Amino acid sequence: MDIPDWEPRRVAAVTVALPDGVTPAGTRGRILEAALALYAELGFYGTSIRAIADRVGINSATLYSHYPSKQHVLAELVHVGHRELHTRLTAAVEALPPAEGAAARLSALVRAHVGVHVDYPLLAVVTNSELHVLSPEHAAPSLELRAACRHLLLDILERGAGDGEFTVPDLVLTATAIGAMGMHVAQWYGPGQPYTGERIAETYARLALAMAGAAHG
Repeated sequence: MDIPDWEPRRVAAVTVALPDGVTPAGTRGRILEAALALYAELGFYGTSIRAIADRVGINSATLYSHYPSKQHVLAELVHVGHRELHTRLTAAVEALPPAEGAAARLSALVRAHVGVHVDYPLLAVVTNSELHVLSPEHAAPSLELRAACRHLLLDILERGAGDGEFTVPDLVLTATAIGAMGMHVAQWYGPGQPYTGERIAETYARLALAMAGAAHG
């Protein structure tokens, strides 16, 4: 078997990108982009307000006029990430005919999940790895969306098990494993990798079906 060359990378090597239509315009948007790059490379605690301001080309006082603290900046980034994920997962499931089975629904959900992590790897890394930094108040809106995404997956697995499409050894653990598989894509995917996003999404969908014990593979 031919094994493609694998080019490991740091997340900082990926171009900063945020979803269209949900990112604030002007200085607020540039602050989010600068913070995203720094949080992805250095983490929340390794990034200062001054570093973000310098990257944008403004002073700290100007930044504070838009965001009261760097936690407010992180909270908005994390919420943008979760909102994009929830929007895509919901759309992927709702696009299917109501009579479509659990296998098709799981495949669509996993493809959409991988797609977000391929399209916005830096945002996904920060959203997943820095969420714990936020206070309960700042984290609550994102945690609500995160729970909704998890329930989408659990409902599909439960439906498939009930209909006999899936043989799931443990609903919660299987959902956790499928979710973690997709989330990890953001840690390594980037320019120069030997796989396209479409191929990754399709392969991961097939892997998820196998993990769920799909009756037809």
